[in-house]
Amino acid sequence: MAIKIGITGGIGSGKSVVSRLLGIMGIPVYISDIEAKRITQTDPVIRRGLCDLVGQDVFLQGGELNRSLLASYMFGHQDHVRKVNEIIHPQVKEDFRQWAARLKSELLVGMESAILVEAGFKDEVDFLVMVYAPLEVRVERAVKRDCSSRELVMKRIEAQMSDEVKRSYADFVIVNDDETPLIPQVLELISLLSKNNHYLCSAKK
Repeated sequence: MAIKIGITGGIGSGKSVVSRLLGIMGIPVYISDIEAKRITQTDPVIRRGLCDLVGQDVFLQGGELNRSLLASYMFGHQDHVRKVNEIIHPQVKEDFRQWAARLKSELLVGMESAILVEAGFKDEVDFLVMVYAPLEVRVERAVKRDCSSRELVMKRIEAQMSDEVKRSYADFVIVNDDETPLIPQVLELISLLSKNNHYLCSAKK
């Protein structure tokens, strides 16, 4: 059975870069954000749940998700966010389990999620990796990447779990501050897990 690595980090931390490096090194990574969008479009349980919650207009003609309507329903309402997540997250979790089961012959597989802990996915992985970058670096990256304002980026960051809390859940921290070499840290992580895979698996059960 493959060891499952959870990869998380805040906005602009560079977790996607770490996931791509793992992929280049032959480790399959489940990108939960991409897969959640796919599942939301196709899963009948999610479609039914969202229609019951928001209304039939949450899906456009042709079956495409009305993202602007769903976003307006969720914006500023934490209870609405929670209800939507309660519909989507269990289906993503099950999809990840099936995906990982198909890759059980692999030594390592990964799951990338910005809200891995908050979404309850931590129990789905054996080892949690946090990608860390200083706040100013994260803000600068997000502003540039999303063509957004500093104010909007800060609001998004403040709405997420803090780095300090995330770090408390992490088994391994990768520093991605544009100064510390990234590849040696990823190689160290792979080496650590490869050498100690039996220990890590038994310790988590």
